[in-house]
Amino acid sequence: MRMGRSRPQTLPMMNNSKTVHVGLVQLRCSADLTANLAAAMAGIRSAAAQGAQIVCLPELFRSLYFCQSETHAHFALAEPVPGPTTEILAAVAAELGIVIIASLFEKRAEGLYHNTAAVLDADGSYLGKYRKMHIPDDPLFYEKFYFTPGDLGFQVFPTRYGRLGVLICWDQWYPEAARLTALHGADILFYPTAIGWHPSEKAEYGLAQHQSWELIQRSHGIANGCYVVSVNRTGHEGDAAGGIEFWGQSFVSDPQGNLLAKAPTEMPAVLVQALDLAMLDVQRTHWPFLRDRRIDAYGELTRRFID
Repeated sequence: MRMGRSRPQTLPMMNNSKTVHVGLVQLRCSADLTANLAAAMAGIRSAAAQGAQIVCLPELFRSLYFCQSETHAHFALAEPVPGPTTEILAAVAAELGIVIIASLFEKRAEGLYHNTAAVLDADGSYLGKYRKMHIPDDPLFYEKFYFTPGDLGFQVFPTRYGRLGVLICWDQWYPEAARLTALHGADILFYPTAIGWHPSEKAEYGLAQHQSWELIQRSHGIANGCYVVSVNRTGHEGDAAGGIEFWGQSFVSDPQGNLLAKAPTEMPAVLVQALDLAMLDVQRTHWPFLRDRRIDAYGELTRRFID
């Protein structure tokens, strides 16, 4: 096999373009739930006015990132999904003819809560939800106190504008999650996110932490022949002497890992980016990772560690 022919540096363009426009709404959240929803709605409308057909909000956008402490009172922030917020967003989706991805704190039952993303189609219909599968437990990210691991598996939502895979924040570090979502047929991997620096660590580790976060997600796009859309929050939340400084920098990358759009670090932003879904087949036929997978040899992936 001649590498020059099978692995070109620049893939050929196709004439049968199937372009969709994605919108990223990067938010600075506050303790005012009503204000957060209003900011999200304004961002959605701004993205739609710029041509966005699919709009994604950051992780848990309705409130401050409450997982910085283990506080029982925060369970009052949760709501059913579908529920009040999805009803409001569904009306906007129908009005604007857009798909909306919204990350919410779901109350499933008494004492049973999830970190959940709802997907609303362009006619306002509720397509379903994804429950975050990987739950972190790190300093100021005490999510295991609040969230039960997802039990709906990895999914793809067939919307008016494309097949969307939705994962949430900590999921973005796991190639298995991206792979299984892609194998379900995802054209685009969306990652609503809430990630940032501990201010005391930023000077020493900040650059490496951010680079790792961005690179791992871009690599998922390469390995699976997908577009990646990662939507973070921005601003400082929590104790003035500590807390979390969310690093923003929401981005879109293509199936070759190229950055197509990137938001600033320290301020809210609305980005709209055109994606040509016809390029997915070009990418996957020139870099046929899905074809060449040795599915007969991967059984040990279900083990925690191979001693």
